[in-house]
Amino acid sequence: MIEVVLNDRLGKNVRVKGNEDDTIGDLKKLVAAQTGTRAEKIRIQKWYNIYKDHITLKDYEIHHGMGLELYYN
Repeated sequence: MIEVVLNDRLGKNVRVKGNEDDTIGDLKKLVAAQTGTRAEKIRIQKWYNIYKDHITLKDYEIHHGMGLELYYN
């Protein structure tokens, strides 16, 4: 089980726990449950790489404690 920290640059940090086999879409659903925002309105990225919903965390090499950027569309 890994924990990922998402920062929306507006003062909100969200910590989400999941498995390496979870997809980015699953991660968005967990974030949506914590923030109250719909999962379709959430975009997760690191620098200029926008993560796609159907690819797993392991494929993107997302580790325990890694920080990602959270944006709202």
